[in-house]
Amino acid sequence: MSEMGKAPFHLWIVGILTLLWNAIGAFDYTMTKLRNADYLSAFTPEQQAYFHGFPLWASAGWALGVWGAVLGSILLLARSRHAVTAFAASLAGLAVSSFYQFGLHYGDLERLFGTFPMVFSAIVWIVAIALFVYARRQAAVGVLR
Repeated sequence: MSEMGKAPFHLWIVGILTLLWNAIGAFDYTMTKLRNADYLSAFTPEQQAYFHGFPLWASAGWALGVWGAVLGSILLLARSRHAVTAFAASLAGLAVSSFYQFGLHYGDLERLFGTFPMVFSAIVWIVAIALFVYARRQAAVGVLR
């Protein structure tokens, strides 16, 4: 069991790097939902329509995935065992969002964006699962309280 007053160095590295990583997702979500013209100018009108066409349940999944991950990283840095729950919620949101994009609309997604979403989503899934497992492990050994 880890000494309560001192967190292992890797916790700070993982926490800070993942907070930065998850902040990028939060920025993307926020700029897309606010329909920020400068941010979205990199996309064609058809691509923008795809983003804005998400039904409420898919948008809710996207929000849960993004904000659950941000909260998980913050809670990890705060050494809270609730980081595990936040990362689990993030995975649930990612599953909902992925189902919408890849399960129901993969043809549109590939036509509009090529293979990039599939590759990037695989990376997001790997990171999200790794964060959940890492937080569970740190809670199990007493680093997270």
